[in-house]
Amino acid sequence: MSENTSLKKDGCCCEWRSPRIILGLIAMILLSAIVIASILRDRIVNQTQWQISITGQGKVEYLPDIANISMGVQVDKAEKAEDGLKQLDEKMKKIFEAVQKAGIPKEDIDTQNYVLAPHYDAVNNVLKLAGYDANQIIVVKTRDIQKNSEAIAKVVSAASAAGVNRINGISFEASDLNELKQEARLKAIADARGKAGKTARALGIKLCKVVGMWESFISPEGQIYYSSDMGGLGKGGGGGEPIIPSGTNELIVEVNVSYKIK
Repeated sequence: MSENTSLKKDGCCCEWRSPRIILGLIAMILLSAIVIASILRDRIVNQTQWQISITGQGKVEYLPDIANISMGVQVDKAEKAEDGLKQLDEKMKKIFEAVQKAGIPKEDIDTQNYVLAPHYDAVNNVLKLAGYDANQIIVVKTRDIQKNSEAIAKVVSAASAAGVNRINGISFEASDLNELKQEARLKAIADARGKAGKTARALGIKLCKVVGMWESFISPEGQIYYSSDMGGLGKGGGGGEPIIPSGTNELIVEVNVSYKIK
């Protein structure tokens, strides 16, 4: 073996034994270990099979104490736009006065819709301007309907006599809705906990802490719909006051609770 070859081998060995190279190798090994540990940790922590989700439901029945009456006036085919608005405003003014005399304060009367639009009729397959339609819908909030069972009928009759020719519907609600929601929510959580315990025993697993929860709120509201043609009522005609019972409503809250399992 020549002297040069021997020197090259010795130099190569010296290079591999250099502290800088050794430290670099150690750093690479540590970095690889950290990456592998991180991947394994994510796989373990995020495994969906280490969780179980249970749905619970809570129901609360209640008697609504507020009625929202949607009603208004429809003016058809006024000759001019300003004529349609004038007719509408004159009729609505009388309705506002009548509703307030029936015991409804101004702050409980809200405008829901106010529209002026051209009306076209088809003549020989050609659309021609026939006038202007004007429409205004208000929502009248009637409170304490359980204490005053005739309040709704009184408002509807007064408004109809004053010129209302359209009633879209009546919806009912509770003034203490947040309290009812909380009551239903607690029932739903208790229902979910009971189901979770039975499910865990059936599967032979143990539940740990709660790791997630979401809820949904279901509140079917009672609605009563009327035809837009009020007939004699819209013209101040006879026919006694309507009978409009509110009935019992049901509020439902569903919760989905996720548990970590052992």
